[in-house]
Amino acid sequence: TARRVVQYAAEKARPNEQRLEEFRDSNVQSLEFALYSKAPVYPTLEQVVIADTLRYLIEKAGAEDPAVKTILAGKSPEDRAAELVQGTKLADPAVRRALVEGGVPAIEASTDSMIVFARQTDALAREIRKWREDNVTSVEKTAGAKIAKAYFAAHGKDVYPDATFTLRLAYGPVQGYAVEGHAIPFETTWSGMYRHSEENGARPPFDLPPSYLDARSRIDPGVPVDFVTTADTTGGNSGSPTVNEKGELVGLLFDGNIESLGNDVVYTEEIARSVCVHPAAIITALRKVYGADAIADELEKPTAPVTSSAPPSPHP
Repeated sequence: TARRVVQYAAEKARPNEQRLEEFRDSNVQSLEFALYSKAPVYPTLEQVVIADTLRYLIEKAGAEDPAVKTILAGKSPEDRAAELVQGTKLADPAVRRALVEGGVPAIEASTDSMIVFARQTDALAREIRKWREDNVTSVEKTAGAKIAKAYFAAHGKDVYPDATFTLRLAYGPVQGYAVEGHAIPFETTWSGMYRHSEENGARPPFDLPPSYLDARSRIDPGVPVDFVTTADTTGGNSGSPTVNEKGELVGLLFDGNIESLGNDVVYTEEIARSVCVHPAAIITALRKVYGADAIADELEKPTAPVTSSAPPSPHP
C-alpha cells in the first residue's frame, strides 16, 4: 500500500500515456477503490509477513547485497518489520487519501515509516519492474504462440491445455462426505443456515445480516441453500452453471470445501467437494429477503425452445 501511494502520487503528475499501466486514467477507479478501502489492517499479521519476507530476501540475495543493507537499515528482519509497522498510520484510509491528494510534496515531507521505506526503495522497485517487463513479460507476450506450439509438440495431449474461453466440463455426482467420522450431508437448508449461525454464537464469520434475520418467519425452513458435488474445479470456475444429465440448470458453482485445496496437487473425490448454490436459494433470497420480485420473475420466466430455424432466445 505504501508503494502504491508513493507511486500514485508521482504518476499522477505525468501525462496519462507516460504513466505505469495501473495508474492510467482507465484504471483509476478500481485503483482508488482498493487504495481507499476501509477493510481492516491487522498490524500483528503485517509484522509477521514483512519479517518473513525480509528473511527470504536475505536468503536469496545475501546479507551483503547493497539493496538488502538499505532495506534492513542495520536491523534484523524482526526489528525492521516492527519498526516499519509500528511507525505507520497507513492503516487509516484517510491518511492514504491525504498523501495522494497532497502529491509529491506530501510524500517527500512525510515521516511515516512505511512511506519513507517505500520512497527509499521506489527507484529499486521501478528498476526491477523495467528489467522484468523488458526481458520477461514482453518476450512472453510476443512469443506466447511459439511457446505454446513448442509445449504442445513436446507434451501433446498428455497435459491439460492452458485456460481459454472455450467450454470446459467437469462431472461427478452430488454426494456428501465424512470428516473425522462426522457425516457431512450433501445439502444444506435455510433452517440449517440459521442453526449453524446460532451454534457459533452468531459471531463473524457465522453472523447473518439483519435482512436475513428479519425474513426468517417468511421463509420455508426446508428450502435448500447449497449442495456439494465431486466435480473437480479450480480458481476461476466460480459462477459456472451446474447442470444435471438433462442439461437443466440446478446450481451455480461458487466455492470448494477446505479439503478440495489438495486438488491442486492430486485429485481425489473421497472428501474433496465443489460447493454450489441451489437456484431455490437464489429465488427465495430475491423474493423473501430483498423484495426483488421483478428479477425473480425474469429468472423464472419460461423461454421458448430453440429450433434450427429460429434465432437463439436472448434470455438464457
